[in-house]
Amino acid sequence: MRGALSLLALLGAMLLAPSAFACTGQVTVCAKSGAGSFALIRKGAPAALYVDAGADSAVLHVADSFASDLERVSGRKPRRVTRPEAAGPLVIVGVLGQSPVIDGLIRDRKIAAADLSGQWEAFRQIVVERPFPGVARALVIVGSDRRGAVFGAYDLSEKIGVSPWHWFADVPVQRHSDVYLTAGTRRDAPRVRYRGFFINDEDPGFNSWARLHFGGINARMYEHVFELLLRLKGNYLWPAMWAPKAFNDDDPQNMVLADSLGVVMGTSHHEPMTRAQDEWHRNTGAGVTGGKWDYATNGANLRTFWRGGIERMMSKGNGGRYESLVTIGMRGDGDEAMGEGTAIPLLESIVTDQRRIIADVTGKPASETPQVWALYKEVQDYYDHGMKVPDDVILLFADDNWGQIRRLPTVDRDRKGGFGIYYHFDYVGAPRNYKWLNTNQIEKTWQQMDLAYAGGAKSLWIVNVGDIKPMEFPLSFFMKQAWDPEAMTLEAMTHFPEDWARATFGPKKAKAIGALLTRYSQLAARRKPELIDANSFALGAVTPEALDGGEFGEMVGEWNRLQRDMLDVIATLPPEQRPAFYQLVEHPIEAFRNLYELYYFVAWNRRLAAANDPRANIFADLAGDAFARDAELTDSYHKLSGGKWDGMMLQTHIGYTTWQQPATNVMPEVKRVNQGAPPSIHFTAGRPANPDVFSIEAPHFSRAVNGAGLTWRVIPNLGRTLGGVTAFPQFRPATSQQDGVRLEYDVKTAHAGDLNVQLIMIPTLDVSGGGKLRIGVSIDDGPVRIVTDSMIPAPNSATQQPQRDWNKAVMDNARLLPVAFPGVSAGSHTIKVWRIDGNMVLQRMLVGTGAIPAYYLGPPVRR
Repeated sequence: MRGALSLLALLGAMLLAPSAFACTGQVTVCAKSGAGSFALIRKGAPAALYVDAGADSAVLHVADSFASDLERVSGRKPRRVTRPEAAGPLVIVGVLGQSPVIDGLIRDRKIAAADLSGQWEAFRQIVVERPFPGVARALVIVGSDRRGAVFGAYDLSEKIGVSPWHWFADVPVQRHSDVYLTAGTRRDAPRVRYRGFFINDEDPGFNSWARLHFGGINARMYEHVFELLLRLKGNYLWPAMWAPKAFNDDDPQNMVLADSLGVVMGTSHHEPMTRAQDEWHRNTGAGVTGGKWDYATNGANLRTFWRGGIERMMSKGNGGRYESLVTIGMRGDGDEAMGEGTAIPLLESIVTDQRRIIADVTGKPASETPQVWALYKEVQDYYDHGMKVPDDVILLFADDNWGQIRRLPTVDRDRKGGFGIYYHFDYVGAPRNYKWLNTNQIEKTWQQMDLAYAGGAKSLWIVNVGDIKPMEFPLSFFMKQAWDPEAMTLEAMTHFPEDWARATFGPKKAKAIGALLTRYSQLAARRKPELIDANSFALGAVTPEALDGGEFGEMVGEWNRLQRDMLDVIATLPPEQRPAFYQLVEHPIEAFRNLYELYYFVAWNRRLAAANDPRANIFADLAGDAFARDAELTDSYHKLSGGKWDGMMLQTHIGYTTWQQPATNVMPEVKRVNQGAPPSIHFTAGRPANPDVFSIEAPHFSRAVNGAGLTWRVIPNLGRTLGGVTAFPQFRPATSQQDGVRLEYDVKTAHAGDLNVQLIMIPTLDVSGGGKLRIGVSIDDGPVRIVTDSMIPAPNSATQQPQRDWNKAVMDNARLLPVAFPGVSAGSHTIKVWRIDGNMVLQRMLVGTGAIPAYYLGPPVRR
């Protein structure tokens, strides 16, 4: 009986909890009735639901999902009616021109939806007075096409409190007895045509989880992925593909289900013509005899193989096709570069032959089948050297696998196919893999994708998310920005963590949880966990009385403070929110904090053991405890929700020595000293300040001088400390000193001498293809010194210095650009930082008379 009473009390608390509904604008959600409002849920009873019996399968499916969402919120199933009459409050979902009921309302001038005609994935939500006999008021969700209707329904589901992550992160749904929609009409549509994600590097986590719970990466599993994608208002997926996996071949129902739900399928950047890489090695397809993945020597077999992929795409029946965006082009087998010296004409001939196959199999010009050519790694170099691409093909540029976009269009910006971006939240490759935890700042994603949109990349945005989990937060942001980059302003991005926390956990602790997400992302982005070891950061001095933790200790201290603030939030959470909080907030913070402590303890153990100091033994024990704690955290994750996520967090992350992971986590080596009982450990408060070297945070400028249509703006929290500063709008031409666009920092130097200035930049690349970015620095009214950044993510010289510079910059999430000014007097001066090229983002400066020591990338210095 006590358990029943507790459950009733919990439900009562949920029903009476404060609402996060805004009640502002047209067709927005409100907890109270108003003039002309529509009762979506009244006194626990949801409105009835109508969908035409002959509606598209995607519309029928979303109607079922929306009905389930109404039940989740209200506690009762909505009535499903077969005639839109005498139904009381009624929700109607359909597609313009495909729904007799909706088309009838348009003819009768009950609703206006002409602005949807011919649009891509647009929708209107309309509150209609007296649409039918016996129906006083209805909500009509009308899509310009089938996905427009899907997004219109899921948009409303999210607003009434059903998170897109309700299944994929166990986000609970708050009950409400009354939910109303304000009167009026609301239209929305995406500004980027194709938006989606890539499940990649899915072993051992995602693959192990899927095998354990679904018997494999099959249609039963993909049903949850497809629903997540659509609830995030995405429409495009690159499926898990690493051997031995092939989406279309492993389970033929995969492509059938995707198409029936309205998901556009593709294949990754190196898998042409809807064929998974592993299919080639299975020797499937009529007449395929396999052989080398080499078009020059095995072209006939490759053409047969590719034809089979397009034939399968066209096998839907009744002249239909499974909706696909076909990848064309070619890379080497296994996502490797093609052979050295591959001629551009050969790659152009490959695409010509692929398009000939498409036209032959579909019976229509190749231009009528959507296609994408991924200009990934060396393929971009071919494009830069004049490779010709058919005008209707989407050109997909990529980042450098670490979040810096490599290229944007500088010519042919009005080409029919347009341009896109392939971005990374996860990567396998140099300088080292990063696959375990989310290490992505939405501030960086926003800055780079805002740049991409301004630069004309509007046809396709796709992001590599690894196992999907634990990328829930940055993926939510990426998809929201992709839906409408113009609405995702700097202010909207800054508020996103709190807004997302409010939608996920309710209003009570939204601000605190949003702050945790932001601080975690910044600390995690400083250095990815696979790149951390005992030598990553400096320790301080050692005395018999105390140890100075140095920079390493300060960073551990920041993680510990973050943990303490997280525990304060946990103490206030209701039990039903704990599983979601563990996945989205607690585990990432605890696991990353513990990793820092592990290597911090190992660093002190080795330092003290080398001096035969018995305190080394204490740190050996602490390191061992931290290593065990890591396994306990993973085990706790796998036991969540009755073992629902067992297997998902199996990714190796301790013991890296090269770019590829070890097979299992490896305890770092520790040493013990045989000198009796060690004394207790005491730490000093911190390092003494250096009066001749001081730090200036970029947002702490004394003056910002705008010009040439540009305005300096601070991107809060971007980078390692307080934030980054750059000029907006982005993707504008270079400016000169005559334009006067600059930041000014007033400083005082204690001594005369050479003044060294070290600019600490957010890592970025020259997206014009020129290979360098420029920024200017001057002192007082002196001449401007031009500083050039030639960070390039591939060797381009005999010394390979640019590659080493790139490695260091992405490891530290900071690019250092030094400039010196000889013979500066002591006293007051003004350092001026001049905009020359765009996409240069300043995060910090170190200034000193004489030599600047090893740069400091720890907590912000506040003045």
